[in-house]
Amino acid sequence: MTESNVSEVRAFNRFYTKVIGALQTGMLDSPYSLTEVRVLFELARTGSMETGELRGLLGLDAGYLSRILTRFEGDGLVARERSAADARRQLVKLTPAGAEVFAGLDRRQSEEIDRLLAGLPGPDQERLVSSMAAIRRLLGAEEKQEAVVIRPSRPGDLGWVVFRHGELYSSEYGWGIDFEQLVARIVGELDLSRDAGWIAEVDGERAGCVFCVRQDDTTAKLRMLLVEPSARGHGIGRRLVDECLRHARAMGCKRITLWTRDSLVSARRIYQAAGFTLESEEKGVENGVEVTDQVWSRDLSATS
Repeated sequence: MTESNVSEVRAFNRFYTKVIGALQTGMLDSPYSLTEVRVLFELARTGSMETGELRGLLGLDAGYLSRILTRFEGDGLVARERSAADARRQLVKLTPAGAEVFAGLDRRQSEEIDRLLAGLPGPDQERLVSSMAAIRRLLGAEEKQEAVVIRPSRPGDLGWVVFRHGELYSSEYGWGIDFEQLVARIVGELDLSRDAGWIAEVDGERAGCVFCVRQDDTTAKLRMLLVEPSARGHGIGRRLVDECLRHARAMGCKRITLWTRDSLVSARRIYQAAGFTLESEEKGVENGVEVTDQVWSRDLSATS
């Protein structure tokens, strides 16, 4: 870690604590601090929680949490009781008054965020949200679940598709600039008035893609399936292929084909699981690397 990196992180911390109002005496014009509001949030989210669990979740000192809960009890916001499973443990939950106070704070927080985002153009909002997701992913060592979204392609995606195909397959298989140019030509020939593409996102960042191209009146072609290494093993490739099959059927196609190479073992497993069978193969060379090109196909009248 360089000194400049440390300084940049510290500068961001100072900036963002000011943006969210953490430096104020009370959050959102309330009498409660940021930490106290976070305790209310966790109790509202879970219904009730053991005090030890709450302390571990938020990384709070036992005495500090006890003082917060004592204050909340005095304000009528929480109630504490002994655990029925273990009398040595204490459960804490919001009272109806506490739930009402939190609902007001939660509503005001959403309004503040709406105002913050309203000052940014749409693309800048997406950059901001994606960057925040990246920070959580990189610094959150124990994220419980990643949010996976499969969405239609939109402006900006096609350049990413060419870039990632060129970079990824060069690093993993040694394929060169000719392969990247091939992908660029395929992208350039897309007719998005009839063809369709989908992007997989994990926590707001692109993690995969696939396209469905109309080859003729009865045949579709699956093209440019890619899943980022960090996102593999979670069924994303299969979900992308399923989108392609659904679209091909909706276009009235009776058959779908694809081109791949035998070295793409994970992709071939996805195709086989989706009902594709090997139709033909041919030896070739890519950037001095021996490859075996393959054509796979399946009947769309059958279900996978």
